[in-house]
Amino acid sequence: MDLRLTDEQQLLRRTIREFADAEMRPHVMEWDEAQAFPKTLVSKLATLGLMGIQAPETYGGAGMSAIAYCICLEELARVDPSISLSVAAHNGLAVAHLLMFANEEQKRQYLVPLAEGSKLGGWALTEASSGSDAAAMRTQARADGDGWILNGTKQFITHGAIADTLVITAVTDRQQGSRGISAFIVPRGTKGLSAGKKENKLGMRASDTSEVILTDCRVPASAIIGAPGEGFLQAMQVLDAGRIGIAALAVGLAEGAYDAARRYAYERRQFGQRISEFQAIRWKIADMATRIHAAQLLTYRAAWMRDRKVERTSLASSIAKLYSSEIAVRVAEECVQIHGGYGFVKDYPAEKFFRDVKLCTIGEGTSEIQRLVIGRQLIGR
Repeated sequence: MDLRLTDEQQLLRRTIREFADAEMRPHVMEWDEAQAFPKTLVSKLATLGLMGIQAPETYGGAGMSAIAYCICLEELARVDPSISLSVAAHNGLAVAHLLMFANEEQKRQYLVPLAEGSKLGGWALTEASSGSDAAAMRTQARADGDGWILNGTKQFITHGAIADTLVITAVTDRQQGSRGISAFIVPRGTKGLSAGKKENKLGMRASDTSEVILTDCRVPASAIIGAPGEGFLQAMQVLDAGRIGIAALAVGLAEGAYDAARRYAYERRQFGQRISEFQAIRWKIADMATRIHAAQLLTYRAAWMRDRKVERTSLASSIAKLYSSEIAVRVAEECVQIHGGYGFVKDYPAEKFFRDVKLCTIGEGTSEIQRLVIGRQLIGR
């Protein structure tokens, strides 16, 4: 296994880094304070292929590898984790679900506009009473003639209020448990589909998170993805791959916090010298760098495995997601600590990294769920 980046991958990293520094960095706090996703950024992201990173070119995407996908999310998160989160949700959930399981007609109608960046995607699994226990969802889809009628409320949905196309899971046969859950494509504008409460979040505030409400929402029979009852298994496979993206986001966030801490430690002077010259600070910087490198290697290894499709990546992706998200929390905390009082005010980036990072241990499977998945893979049920 050779995880050294190719010349093409190094060029991709430089390109995304330059884009993030030029187009995102000047607006980070503006977007955070507004608590709104900057939809004007979508066309710029699309120009770089970031709205269909892994989708094949035949479907309007960039056809990049899983490792390239990680690089893109890393570099975006290094500047603004909330934008990286939106890109990850669009690509790793909505686009990925359609790419993996939609039929050809559905791909042409719904996947292509998402991958090209002319439309924004959302993916609705979570509900108020079914977070980690996703199979306990209450949203229901009832067969009605040549279509389905959906009723229920989804919660904590990225792009829930602004997505043009949503992939929504619902119970079609409650007697079958998780095998009675199906996935549907529901375009914005469908009668009975509406946005509910927009969440007032601790962090990741420039990424829209809202309820999705379905009230006698009728969709045609052609809206179902795959066969009835396959939706839950589809969702678990989508999350299996999506966790690699969240691991990459966590790595990028940690890198951003590390960069800020290292820069501040070099500039800040106390007791007649730079604080970077004190052993206590040097050890913090050394530990931060070591953990980031380890997390990045775990993430790239999971992506490498996915690119080669040689084996299931459930174990590798959960390990990468668990470790990367938890070390990102530690790195962000140390960033604040190194900044001291300045880490507690919005004049410096430390506090935003600290607010943003916690979601990494919650979204797309909590750390507890990752440990459960890892344990099952290693020991069995």
